[in-house]
Amino acid sequence: MDPDRLHEPPVLDVTVPVYNEAHVLERSIGTLHAYLREHFPFTWRITIVDNASTDGTLDVARRCAETFEHVVVLHLDRKGRGLALREAWTRSDARVCAYMDVDLSTGLDALLPLVAPLVTGHSDLAIGSRLAPGASVARGPRREIISRTYNVILKTVFAVRFRDAQCGFKAIRTDIARLLLPAVEDTGWFFDTELLLLAEHNGLRVHEVPVDWVDDPDSRVDVRRTATDDLKGVWRMARSFVRGGGRLDLGPMRRAPLTEDFGRQLVGFAAVGLVSTGVSLLLFLFLQQHVHPVWANVVAIAATAVANAWANRRFTFGHRSRIDRGRDYAAAAAMLLTSVAVSSGLLAITLWAGGGLLAQSLTLIGAWALVAVGRFALLRAWVFAAPPAEETGRSIVTRT
Repeated sequence: MDPDRLHEPPVLDVTVPVYNEAHVLERSIGTLHAYLREHFPFTWRITIVDNASTDGTLDVARRCAETFEHVVVLHLDRKGRGLALREAWTRSDARVCAYMDVDLSTGLDALLPLVAPLVTGHSDLAIGSRLAPGASVARGPRREIISRTYNVILKTVFAVRFRDAQCGFKAIRTDIARLLLPAVEDTGWFFDTELLLLAEHNGLRVHEVPVDWVDDPDSRVDVRRTATDDLKGVWRMARSFVRGGGRLDLGPMRRAPLTEDFGRQLVGFAAVGLVSTGVSLLLFLFLQQHVHPVWANVVAIAATAVANAWANRRFTFGHRSRIDRGRDYAAAAAMLLTSVAVSSGLLAITLWAGGGLLAQSLTLIGAWALVAVGRFALLRAWVFAAPPAEETGRSIVTRT
């Protein structure tokens, strides 16, 4: 490390939260310190955060700070991993803050790939993932099942893009941390998930790195209690987002929306439309045996309308907040009435001409497709139109 830079703020501040880890702390910090000194290309600091330990952990931590350069100690009088990270990251003057568990279950070779996209400004947060392609993981079936189930719940409830919310290996740009941390309520194990959910909810970019990970047989985590607390946290965040919460003023840190995304939107709209058409057609074929075909068509369209509108709003056009949600669904309702009117009219003509079930089905598919073209054009040009250039210009992020 260049001696002239010893007193400058480091590029990376690695937080290691500990609670009653006196037996392993010095060995782990020594391993981490040696790795950073020999392999890491940026300036760095290690911050040990003692969460009210009762076994001498604080004494060991202070001894580490005396033995190893660039190691500091922060003592807290309360437990909580989230609390430890909040305190350490809020006080840090580094450009990037990271954390890892003291057991070093995650291979340290993933540290540079984790941090590099944040240093360059390409991403805002970065997480190690045991569930991403390329990850190598050794852990028992119980924890594997719980982890995968939890992340499936997150994808189902929030449609998140990240795969592994719980891996104890994450990093964040410090300027982004200062914006997100005041909104994070949890001070325990759900802290990680809440931070990631808020980040995605506000359009920040999360970088994911596949890691090598070996389960620690001496882990002090109460799996049952942690899982319960996590589910309570999921319920709290889901209610908050539904009520319009979680929106943060990121100022110049907000990423500018794309001004043109026709290709992806078209493919997304087509995918949602194919699913909706398939479900509606099956419903029509079933219902027309019991009610008049025109009424069967009305019910078949209405049955998929809400899901179709939700999927297009959320996935095709990327609108996830509650802002303008009422207007968006009102527009969807108006388009639904148009679809009902057009398809029912054409279906009535087909019935008048004596068309059978095949002709009726083809008529509806054609009518639905025709209306879909118009709907897509209206959604792009009116409902989800890109903001004016002067508005997007204010959101451009300056990277250094």
